[in-house]
Amino acid sequence: MSAWLDTLPDAAKTYLEGRRLDEVECIISDLPGIARGKAVPASKFAKQDYFHLPDSIFYQTITGDWAEAADDDGWIEKDMILKPDMSTATAAPWTGDWTLQVIHDAYDRDHKPIPFSPRNVLKRVVQLYHDKGWQPVVAPEMEFFLVARNIDPAREIEPMMGRSGRPAAARQAYSMTAVDEFGPVIDDIYDFAEAQGFEIDGITQEGGAGQLEINLRHGDPVKLADEVFYFKRLIREAALRHDCFATFMAKPIADEPGSAMHIHHSILDIESGENIFSGPQGGETDAFYHFIGGLQNHLPAGLAVMAPYVNSYRRYVKEQAAPINLEWARDNRTTGIRVPLSGPEARRVENRIAGMDCNPYLGIALSLACGYLGLTREERPRKQFKGDAYAGDGDIPQVMGQALDLFEEASALHEVLGPEFARVYSIVKRAEYDEFLQVISPWEREHLLLNV
Repeated sequence: MSAWLDTLPDAAKTYLEGRRLDEVECIISDLPGIARGKAVPASKFAKQDYFHLPDSIFYQTITGDWAEAADDDGWIEKDMILKPDMSTATAAPWTGDWTLQVIHDAYDRDHKPIPFSPRNVLKRVVQLYHDKGWQPVVAPEMEFFLVARNIDPAREIEPMMGRSGRPAAARQAYSMTAVDEFGPVIDDIYDFAEAQGFEIDGITQEGGAGQLEINLRHGDPVKLADEVFYFKRLIREAALRHDCFATFMAKPIADEPGSAMHIHHSILDIESGENIFSGPQGGETDAFYHFIGGLQNHLPAGLAVMAPYVNSYRRYVKEQAAPINLEWARDNRTTGIRVPLSGPEARRVENRIAGMDCNPYLGIALSLACGYLGLTREERPRKQFKGDAYAGDGDIPQVMGQALDLFEEASALHEVLGPEFARVYSIVKRAEYDEFLQVISPWEREHLLLNV
């Protein structure tokens, strides 16, 4: 087993230095972004090249039910071959013993990538960029809430209790005092991240009560999606140590801002290493505008991927730090597409549409797919927006059903993401939406029971 351990990433080696590895968690992301897999003794992992899981894990809804998304072979729960990507081996520092996590890739019995595995979807899109001689670069921002323990779904979600003994105060954006309120949780987040070899670019208090944001350094899309996938688990574990929950719901508290996963994009020419959004004299290129045009033209049809649940659409509210349209502008946080201040080498486009509840592999893949269509079709954006974009009208779907209708007709996006992924994703999300429509809400009982 020692030879295998010698090939681990440096952070994993450091974590295990002088210790005996007990267990390896073999994991893969399902459609919602939940880690699926199995835990095996380290001695067994050292002897296996792969393991099996049924393909039905990708047909499961967020509630645990099953969608009728099997292929022509029918519901036979075919085994997939899951192979480890050892570059993803990292610590699970919250466990009681010495444990590593390893992300796996899914293949069918002919050793072809499973087309609806989220990591494979992102790899497919990145490969399309590589085929054009481009290297996409992304930097995600993760927003989330630390909230009081909530084990009763009928009870409203409340902010967590801070170290002062008071509930987290709202509307203290960028306050260092507010960050200090969550100091013990943040300390564990930093410690876990360091043990896993992740570099945090910064933690800030956002505008909501108990809402934090973590920024990650820019890099390869698959690597960054892996990190967000890992971070969501890491943050939840850190919160549980301090008697609170971390939630990545898009809109957990009615009167507070929602949580986004803003995605910054730039594209490098593989041969030269230059940012294709900037010309020789530092000016904005046609490619820069084509990428923005692709986001404007195709994000409405892809919103069901970036806003995957009924709760996601509660985030798009005027004046609550979430976009309501796909206008673009420079250094303007009211627009759905923002161009941050930067020099020519770091010129990038920020997609502010995606919610933090989306699967990071799929959210990044969808955003890159829209930009890819804009680049390859040479699509032009609308004129740059001036002023407060909240003063205008919304131009994105307002409910899940409308978003799914658009996604199901988006043949151009299907070709980029993969037609089989689009088929399975649509069926699973329809099943979730249909289940939601059968639930009678407290609002309906309060206002309709005796009044209509």
